[in-house]
Amino acid sequence: MADLSVDIAGVRLANPLMTASGTCGYADEYAGLVDLTRLGAFVTKSITREPRAGNEYPRVVETRAGMLNAIGLANIGLEAFLAEKVPLLETLGVPVFVNVAGTRIDDYVAVAERLDAVPAVRGVELNISCPNVREGGIQFGVNPQLTVEITAAVRAVCRRTILIVKLSPNVTDVAAIAAAAVDSGADALSLINTFTATAIDIEARRPILANRTGGLSGPAIRPIAVHMVRRVYTEVARPAGVPVIGMGGIQFAHDAVEFLLAGATALAVGTALFVDPACLPAIRDGIAAWLDRHGHERITDIVGALEED
Repeated sequence: MADLSVDIAGVRLANPLMTASGTCGYADEYAGLVDLTRLGAFVTKSITREPRAGNEYPRVVETRAGMLNAIGLANIGLEAFLAEKVPLLETLGVPVFVNVAGTRIDDYVAVAERLDAVPAVRGVELNISCPNVREGGIQFGVNPQLTVEITAAVRAVCRRTILIVKLSPNVTDVAAIAAAAVDSGADALSLINTFTATAIDIEARRPILANRTGGLSGPAIRPIAVHMVRRVYTEVARPAGVPVIGMGGIQFAHDAVEFLLAGATALAVGTALFVDPACLPAIRDGIAAWLDRHGHERITDIVGALEED
């Protein structure tokens, strides 16, 4: 069987598959449905300095090829996370990355600094790309200069943990934002987050989501995500030696292999887990079968190995 292990900035993963932030809570929500030890890593939902109630309901709506969510970064806040959720994360047996969000740069810095002292946390995923909050987050991920400022500030306090910067697709030039993050100290890049979108109740003539807009995820966005991963990999990540965590509509092994060939070293799955919580082991086994069928001994052999001639 092919070696599925990958390395994300010095953190070894037994396989490239991880949860996408925001889809599996703090791990206890899925612990009874999925053997989390079979993942490469676990990524928590966003943690902010103070607790957040999130947006008003309704805040999730299904679409024909995915879903819209406007959760609004609802979470229990840093202190409760450290006291109540870290003990569980310590028992998972896989690397844990914590997604960090905020309104101001000092919010991100304060959370990242505390997490850097938690041995169970191997990395911080900087959420500068959430499209469904009115303040904070995405403004840092659509402006290269602000990306530089926030990445550098958080980099200064991430002494032990690796720093992953999560990129938004809602930009004119994703490679420019990626370059700003790498130049400012990002150890890895994750992309893409969701697309800003709207669903309308045509009888009421109103947006279905209370927030009016939400983030589109699922199979509908996968081809765009693959394109953006390929572009960031070839223009920024490969020259800099920085790994890419690809995400956006991965549901089957075929989808995962597309991202790997495009340049992703690791893969995050989110929306598909709402359809089938057991899809992650199936995707992992499917990747292994594909590698064996094509005569590859290591998964790293195919990262970025897209034939474009």
